[in-house]
Amino acid sequence: MVLWILLSNSLKDLIASDIDLVFMQLDDFGEIHKVEGEKITIVIDNDTLATMKNGNILGVAESDMLIFARTEDLAGEKAPGSAINIDGRECTVDSWSENLGVTQIALHHSRMI
Repeated sequence: MVLWILLSNSLKDLIASDIDLVFMQLDDFGEIHKVEGEKITIVIDNDTLATMKNGNILGVAESDMLIFARTEDLAGEKAPGSAINIDGRECTVDSWSENLGVTQIALHHSRMI
């Protein structure tokens, strides 16, 4: 059975289906949030963020949140230092990367002075 699936689908197709069927599932990891005014499914992963901070990954030292979203659900890439609105709260992008249809965004909440 597995061999037939591998032969009938490309690796990219299998990864894309895993994103929808496993990673972004609302019953498992995914949650609906408003990103730049659009309701989309995201995964918040602050455990991975803590690991990144402990590993001194460049650009995430001040980050408060790490989110993953389908790249196609986002309006477009934002550069570090750009503003992004998450659930009505202004945040600043610390890092933005895309891999196989999933975008990882490290951000911190804008501080009010």
